[in-house]
Amino acid sequence: MDSGSLEFLKKLLSTPGPSGFETAAARIWRQEASSFADRVEGDVSGNSIAVLEGNGGPRVMLAGHIDEIGVMVTHVDDDGFVYFDGIGGWDPQVLVGQRIRLLTRSGDVVGVIGKKPIHLMREHERDKVSKIQDLWIDVGVWGRDAVKERGVRVGDPGVIDVPLIDFGNGVIASRGIDNRIGAFVVLEALRRLATQRASAHVAAVATVQEEIGFYTGGGAATSAFQIEPEIAIVVDVTFAADAPGIEKKEVGDHKLGGGPVLTRGSASHPLVFERLAHVAEREGIPFSIIAAPKYTSTDADGIFLSRKGVATVVLSVPNRYMHSPNEMVDVKDLDAAAALIAAFCRDLKAGDDFVHR
Repeated sequence: MDSGSLEFLKKLLSTPGPSGFETAAARIWRQEASSFADRVEGDVSGNSIAVLEGNGGPRVMLAGHIDEIGVMVTHVDDDGFVYFDGIGGWDPQVLVGQRIRLLTRSGDVVGVIGKKPIHLMREHERDKVSKIQDLWIDVGVWGRDAVKERGVRVGDPGVIDVPLIDFGNGVIASRGIDNRIGAFVVLEALRRLATQRASAHVAAVATVQEEIGFYTGGGAATSAFQIEPEIAIVVDVTFAADAPGIEKKEVGDHKLGGGPVLTRGSASHPLVFERLAHVAEREGIPFSIIAAPKYTSTDADGIFLSRKGVATVVLSVPNRYMHSPNEMVDVKDLDAAAALIAAFCRDLKAGDDFVHR
C-alpha cells in the first residue's frame, strides 16, 4: 500500500461518523474517490457511491459501511451531567473513564465518562458490571444552562475521543476500524481498477447505518436497490482468533496478517465464493474461511435479497478487540483484500452469471 493510501486511511479513521451521523467521514471518502472514479454521488440515505463504468461486463457492487458505534445524548440533568445511550453494540466496561467527543451544532464538545469512585462503593457494588445507565458524561461545566450554552442538546451523537496508534510494523489500532476499513478497502479496490480497467461495471459504496440496521438492512439495502447489481462483495471485519480467550472452534482460525477471510453460508453465494477463492489461489493471496450458517451480521444481509436477488459474498479482515476504542488490524490484510477484489472484478466477463444450475 502506498503512502498516499495509508494517509487517507488514517484520516478516514480519525474522522467521527457514528451511525446516522456519517456526513464528515463520507465527505472525505467522496473527495478521495473523485480523484479517480468516473463519477461520485450521494443519496438521500447518506450512502456515498463511486463508479467505474464497464464495457459489457456484469454490474458489481462493492460495499463497506462507513459508520461506527457511538453514543447519543438522552438527557441533561439540573446539575449539568449528560446521560446517554449507545449507538450500536457496546460493552459498557470499555466506556468507563473514557473521553467522549460530542458532535454538536456549535462544534465538538469534549467530556469525560464518569462513574462512582471505587473507594466509595459498597462491597456488593464493586462486583457489579457497569451498565450504560450507571454512567454519565461530564463536560466540565455546572448546570443545565451552562451545558446548553456549549451547544449540547438531546440527540447529539458522540464518539470515544482517542487517537489512532501506528505501531510501525503495519499494525494499527483505532476506534471505528469496524468498519471504516471496509469503506476504505472497497475504494482502494476501485482505485486499482481505475489503473487497469475491468469490463465489469463496478460501484464502490460507503454505506451508512450498518451498526443499527440489523432489522432494516441500513443503507446497504437502499443503495443495492438503486445500483441494481448482479454481484456484490461486502467488506467488513471479523474476529481475529490470535488473541487470548478467543475460541477458534467458535469463530474460526483467523489472525492478523493472515489475509482476508471469506464467508461460506447464509447470505454468501456459493458460486461467487468459489470464484473468489479461485482468484485468491491463482494470485497467491492467502485467505481463511469462516462459516455463517444463519446470518452474516453484515451489509450482505441487506443486499442479497434486493430486487430479484444479488449474488453476494462477504470478505472480512481479522480484527482484534472489536467494538472497543482500540480495534486492531494489520494493514497488509487491507492491501490483500483490495488486491483480491480488484483481481476478481477483472476476471469477470460479459455473459458471466451466477444462477444455480
